[in-house]
Amino acid sequence: MKGKLKRYLSADGAVVCAVLEGTEMCREMERIHKTSAVCTAALGRLSMAASLIGYTLKNPGDTVTVRLDGGGPAGILLAVADDLGNVKSYVDQPVVELPLNAKGKLDVAGAVGTDGTLFVIKDIGLKEPYSGQTALVSGEIAEDITQYFADSEQVPSACGLGVLVNPDLTVACAGGYLIQLLPFAPESDITQLEENLKDVTSVTDLLQSGMTAEDIAQKLMAGLDAELLDESEPEYACDCSRERTANMLRSLDIPTLREMADEMPEIEVCCHFCNEKYVFTPDELRQMIAEKEQAASESES
Repeated sequence: MKGKLKRYLSADGAVVCAVLEGTEMCREMERIHKTSAVCTAALGRLSMAASLIGYTLKNPGDTVTVRLDGGGPAGILLAVADDLGNVKSYVDQPVVELPLNAKGKLDVAGAVGTDGTLFVIKDIGLKEPYSGQTALVSGEIAEDITQYFADSEQVPSACGLGVLVNPDLTVACAGGYLIQLLPFAPESDITQLEENLKDVTSVTDLLQSGMTAEDIAQKLMAGLDAELLDESEPEYACDCSRERTANMLRSLDIPTLREMADEMPEIEVCCHFCNEKYVFTPDELRQMIAEKEQAASESES
């Protein structure tokens, strides 16, 4: 279920390129959410984007949440990644059926919508998370990610994302790349990148041809004498647990907990990201209530 994520730096230190081969990650995502073809493509692209953005974070424990609300029939799409590129994701409506678009491809823009906003929230250990947003450009996601970096972070970027879905709804291949220019990048680097990108059709075409993440990075960074900076093996991974779910329940107010304990024979909480179910008994909720009441009493005394 692991992917291959490699990051390269140009010889002059002005261009960074990260490439992700994330086929197994998207296969696990599809297995969990049982998405239709177009939703697999949409959520897979957003997951690849979140993984690539997550890998730009500097410190262990940092996370990024990428939320796309385009007003389409798929509803809200959400992906959360950490600093190693591990990702988990969710879509409101996992099954959407649409005709192919004018290019004969899965209509990702039609599924997610084009009248809305892309939000990027980075939790990097500060008092408040950093939040940026941009209006959707196309709903195809890669263009929207590129626009986000230009609008909210003033970082010239190029993003490519792709998910190829088989007729049986399994994932044939998936991946993406994110190229970013530092402020001191010379015009010659920009010209070289533009030339390189002219030869790139799509991420899935490159992967289907047998190219690895390293091969793709070298193609994207041709003429820039790029060297490997670092690498990771991210996966689709949810960090939920029974204890974390219990802490979420403890955060509810006492009247709500009491109502749940009195009216439900058991309390089932399902994780949106992995569909894991956690069951709590009314007595466990009453114990949480007693602990909250005791803590409140001690704080008043």
